[in-house]
Amino acid sequence: MSDDIAVEFTIAATPKDVYDTIVDVRGWWSGDVTGPTDEVGGEFTYRHEAVHRSVQRVTALEPGRLVAWTVVEGFLGFVRDKQEWTGTTIVFEIRPVEDGTHVRFTHQGLTPALECFEACSGAWRYYIGTSLRAQVLRRTERSWPDGAKEAARSRSASSRGSTSRSPAS
Repeated sequence: MSDDIAVEFTIAATPKDVYDTIVDVRGWWSGDVTGPTDEVGGEFTYRHEAVHRSVQRVTALEPGRLVAWTVVEGFLGFVRDKQEWTGTTIVFEIRPVEDGTHVRFTHQGLTPALECFEACSGAWRYYIGTSLRAQVLRRTERSWPDGAKEAARSRSASSRGSTSRSPAS
C-alpha cells in the first residue's frame, strides 16, 4: 500500500460525462486556470491567491478511461519547501460499473512525509468528492432525457465517496 492520497466515488453518470467534466478543470476547480486542459502535452496553470500556483502538463488523455497530469512547477505559499508538488503526478482513473461510473483520483507523490499533506489532502477530498462530483451531476442532468434525472439523483445519493491510501503499483 502506498501513502499517496486517493479519493474514490461512484456516480450515476457515463464514463464520457465524467471524463468530459474532469478535463473541463475550470468547471470544478476554484481559482484561476489558464491554458489547455484537454490536450496531451498542453500545460495549464492553476492559481489561488498567493497560496498556491502550479503548472500541470497533461500527460495522458484516454476518453472515458484516464486523465493524468504531471506537476512541472509548483508553489505552495504555506509550507517551507514551496515546491513540494513539483514532480508529482495527478491521475484520474475512470471505469464503468453497474451503477454508473467509478472514479479513482490519486495524487502520486502527495504523501504524509510532505508538510502540505494534511491541507492538500483535505482540499483534494473537497475538490474530488464534492466539487467534481457535483459538476458531473450538473453535466449529466443537462444531457439525460426526462425521467433519468430522478434516477441519477436517487442512485447518486445512495453511493458514497471514500478516501484511501493507494495500493502500491
